Amino acid sequence: MTIAIGVTTYLEPVVMGLWNRPGSMLPRVYSDCVINAGAAVMTLPPQPPTADVVARVLDGIDGLMLTGGKDVDATLYGQEPHPENDDPRPDRDAWEIALVRAAIERDLPVLGICRGLQVLNVALGGTLIQHLPDVIGSNRYSYGNAEFADNPVITVPGTHAASILGEGLTVKSYHHQALDRVAAGLTVSAHGDDGIVQAVDIDAMTFGIAVQWHPEETPDDLRLFSALVAAASRH
Repeated sequence: MTIAIGVTTYLEPVVMGLWNRPGSMLPRVYSDCVINAGAAVMTLPPQPPTADVVARVLDGIDGLMLTGGKDVDATLYGQEPHPENDDPRPDRDAWEIALVRAAIERDLPVLGICRGLQVLNVALGGTLIQHLPDVIGSNRYSYGNAEFADNPVITVPGTHAASILGEGLTVKSYHHQALDRVAAGLTVSAHGDDGIVQAVDIDAMTFGIAVQWHPEETPDDLRLFSALVAAASRH
């Protein structure tokens, strides 16, 4: 039986010929990586996250992937938004927070990517550094202009990240925010050479990992996607 991975999508203006309307969209690199790892993709656009809807959606997938995108609303973790923050996307925040909380409850395999890591942390009660240059004094994690930055990641022995990725690797980064207070129930599983959190394990899950970088931008390295698909097949 084919494994189905539910992948969250953006809700943004989309230009299609003469049409320019809000639409559910996702960069193709995400779905390509899931497909090349051996699974089918089911897209999950933002929608009202009633308990029945969330349960029905999760009933239809074998694993959940939270993708990148706009900043999580700072008011959700009790802070005033930084001037550099994106405009809030309350529909997407509410949808993904509900999905990941419910996925954890049922031990449905989860992979979070960039924003997905931040959504996970906020969903479980953690906070974010709203603008990394204020803390580290550089833009090494986000050059802007759609240019991904190369950065080293060091994994923590004994974690999911280490078991999948080894001791460390160079990754593609594009984020100006990062985890600050790590939520209870998460274990830091990788960090940068400057100490910035780069990955976490979800303690209560058989397979739950989220990373701050963009593994879909290195499509010749499918280890995280393959691990998600393998965990979903076991689930």
